[in-house]
Amino acid sequence: MHDDRAVVEDRLARLLSERLRPATRRVVGALDVAAWQVDGEPVPPAVALADGGFAPFPIGGAWGPPWGTTWFHLTGSVPAAVGEADRVEVVVDLGWNSASPGFQAEGLVYRPDGSVHKGLHPRNDWVPVAGRAVDLYVEAAANPTVLQDFRPTDLGELGTAGDAPIYRLARADITVRDEELAELVHDLEVLSELRAQLPQGEPRGHEILRALSRAMDALDPADLSGTAARARAELADVRSRPAQASAHRISAVGHAHIDTAWLWPQRETVRKVARTAANVADLLETYPDLVYAMSSAQQFAWLEEHRPEVFARVADHVRQGRFVPVGGMWVESDTNMPGSEAMARQFVHGKRWFLEKFGVETREAWLPDSFGYSAALPQIVKLSGTRWFLTQKISWNQTNRFPHHTFWWEGIDGTRVFTHFPPADTYNGELTGQEVAHAVRNFRDKGPATRSLLPFGHGDGGGGPTREMLARARRLSDLEGSPRVAVEAPAEFFQKAEQEYGKQAPVWVGELYLELHRGTYTSQAATKRGNRRAEHLLREAELWCTTAMLRTGADYPYETLDRLWKTVLLHQFHDILPGSSIAWVHREARETYERVANELESLIDGALRSIAGPHTGEVAFNAAPFARDGLPAMGAGHPPAAAGVVRVEPQDGGFVLDNGLLQVTVDNRGVVTSVLDLRAGREVLAGPANLLQLHRDEPNRWDAWDVDPFYRDLVTDVDGVTELSVAGDTVRVSRVFGASAVLQEITLAAGARRVDFRVEVDWHEREKFLKVAFPVDVHTDRAAYETQYGHLERPTHENTSWDAARFEVCAHRWVRVAEPGYGVALANDSTYGHDVRRVAKQGGGTYSVVRLSLLRAPRFPDPDTDQGRHVMRYALVPGAAVADAVRAGYEINLPVRAMPGEPAPPLLHVAADPPESVVVEAVKLADDRSGDVVVRVYEALGGRATARLEPDFPVTAATESDLLERDLEPDALHDGLTLRLRPFQIVTLRLRWRS
Repeated sequence: MHDDRAVVEDRLARLLSERLRPATRRVVGALDVAAWQVDGEPVPPAVALADGGFAPFPIGGAWGPPWGTTWFHLTGSVPAAVGEADRVEVVVDLGWNSASPGFQAEGLVYRPDGSVHKGLHPRNDWVPVAGRAVDLYVEAAANPTVLQDFRPTDLGELGTAGDAPIYRLARADITVRDEELAELVHDLEVLSELRAQLPQGEPRGHEILRALSRAMDALDPADLSGTAARARAELADVRSRPAQASAHRISAVGHAHIDTAWLWPQRETVRKVARTAANVADLLETYPDLVYAMSSAQQFAWLEEHRPEVFARVADHVRQGRFVPVGGMWVESDTNMPGSEAMARQFVHGKRWFLEKFGVETREAWLPDSFGYSAALPQIVKLSGTRWFLTQKISWNQTNRFPHHTFWWEGIDGTRVFTHFPPADTYNGELTGQEVAHAVRNFRDKGPATRSLLPFGHGDGGGGPTREMLARARRLSDLEGSPRVAVEAPAEFFQKAEQEYGKQAPVWVGELYLELHRGTYTSQAATKRGNRRAEHLLREAELWCTTAMLRTGADYPYETLDRLWKTVLLHQFHDILPGSSIAWVHREARETYERVANELESLIDGALRSIAGPHTGEVAFNAAPFARDGLPAMGAGHPPAAAGVVRVEPQDGGFVLDNGLLQVTVDNRGVVTSVLDLRAGREVLAGPANLLQLHRDEPNRWDAWDVDPFYRDLVTDVDGVTELSVAGDTVRVSRVFGASAVLQEITLAAGARRVDFRVEVDWHEREKFLKVAFPVDVHTDRAAYETQYGHLERPTHENTSWDAARFEVCAHRWVRVAEPGYGVALANDSTYGHDVRRVAKQGGGTYSVVRLSLLRAPRFPDPDTDQGRHVMRYALVPGAAVADAVRAGYEINLPVRAMPGEPAPPLLHVAADPPESVVVEAVKLADDRSGDVVVRVYEALGGRATARLEPDFPVTAATESDLLERDLEPDALHDGLTLRLRPFQIVTLRLRWRS
């Protein structure tokens, strides 16, 4: 037989696009349209329906300035000729463009009584009609299409987006849906997509091709509706053949990944959630085979607050097990940059919300789109009562293909969590033939494993599943040549997959590093600084408010702390904290962080004044978990006196600072050229340090997200000086470069074994990357970086492609390089991006260049990223053991506070062996308001440790608990308050006490 595949395929493509798909909807009447343009921010439906100034509006009329809201009132009657059995639908086209759903205009449909009907978007543009009268309101959001080939745009900020209408109302019709013809379209699409994925030599594909040709012959173009059943009959045989016994099994999960903010502000996400949830509720009430999973307790909470009637429908489906809360986190957060407690509280607040509202214990961590995953996460996941982990993002790797799709992921402490990467390589699936075939071909664990998961539904900007996707799922449930597709909840997949493969699955140890989006450790520095400050203020507020309650009976601010934690957790969403959202989002984030900081400062001040009492002396408070300068850990004492003196001498146009422990030389360029460790008798530096370096930063795409490796090819040292002076123990250096100016301060305090640096930058560069370099004379092939509740080591060499891909990495408060007997740490107060490389020395050996990433200036999505003033602090710690690095990280982020009063003993002392190996991360009152004190500690050095907790209040019982403060079988708790911890183990203790 001659090969006529192309002819048949072309014939089918034209038939579907020009005849069949349009014919599934028969227009039977037009609607009358009136419109009201809202001035300013969106208004509640009650306002629009009662007071809206609606005026007649023409089809084709322009509406919607960017980010504006227009209400449309649609009225009409179903013609008498339409039968009672016909499926009548209103079809609305708000002026859809070629962008995906969720990235352009959207609508939410209301009934006249203000109740929500369903959402509208380009792939879901219909509203069912019951009865003969049509009376509907559409809240239409004129969200602009921001993502256009990564070109800079002013659309990301309300004040610069303009006010000209950007959409035209294209359609508002009453239609009758031809069900038989629609079913034929689904048959043809599924079979043709399947055929396209089958090997050319397989008979199955040719049989489908012949059936498709016969079906098309059976259709009469003049009577498509009347001949649709005849055409479907020609497909019945090939459509009904069952899948092979060995067919891969796909668990299809209805889903809509909704970014809590990204190319739209948070207020628009509130509306996106309502639109998507309304669509899903409508589908669940119509299609009994749908199961839908939604993450992020914050989004459920928004729905409950802003659209309670939709929430009530959702809650009903949750009780039926068909609308499934997943993830157990407050938001789908970044996991690289949130601090230890913040990462834990994502699960605490998320899981508790689902438990309190629905009685649901979520078991799967659900993070399909975050930009890499911390090596500390497995233990945090498990301690939250979560059993499984899902992501898809690692499939985006630039360099190395991840070797597994189903595996055990092992964290820094040895905890393992059963993990799955959907091999379809999407979290916005549509269940097309190409997607399911790719899932099978791509699955890396064939043989012992036979299952994978595929989330389907329009996402990022929301929308969710459609009836077309469900039609595909039904046809793919048992179809020869296809994997078997079953729509089911994520837990069903994980249970089956773990039972099948859990004993054989491979183990991946350490972080899940995303070989992409490395610029997110640096972009939007003010957002990152706000997050870091808020995390440490929350630590202080909980510690001091707990102390005040136990010492003075002061009220503990449960509600305020809960609200502030949730605000901070919200802003750790994976497009906010990473700096990859529009300008509007980051402007609001800066404002929010300032409000949060002010409120926390007020809480802290009130608690400290209560503890200090009405005394006239001076008292200093140390919130760090280590004693310093004569102050007890997490306690108060007399302000420390100066410990020694600092000599400052001019030298060759620069200065030498000497405190008897360190000698620091600053040359006439204002660059640190020497740091002598006087006790060790060792020069710390291998070259000019505290050296600002400026790179061109022009990534190929994903501007705010990416730093591509070629940025390193061009670098300019910023060492020109406009002013060099000394004030006390501080050298001040002023510089100007490009359109920017910088003030650097270098301080050597009396008695200090570290050099402190402060940099103030007035940043006005474009597409530049600013780093600060510290070449240290340490020969090593690895560096240690702080992460949540511990640290991990990464190679500094490039032996393999995996090593080379980690040219920019994330750390929290410190990074350390060491050779046997000597280490050097660099601690910081607000930055996350780092790179460490090895450089050959003349005569042999290598030294290590440690660099902090300070600022970027990408053009998209915020063309003014990081423009303006920034202040950052960091410190070089010579001779640092890991414990010294940990200590420096806490101290630089938790400055001592002084006020009038008298010292008071700390609530808690920890005696650890080895010393300082066990660190207190949180002291707070139990969330259940029982008055119990909750203490969270972790082993910080990476070894085994024993610790004795010595509370300064009467403890009657101590129990070990999970992160949600529920009792566990004791693992680390022995002999009352004695703990025995494995490396990096996290332990939460609940202390009951009597007054």
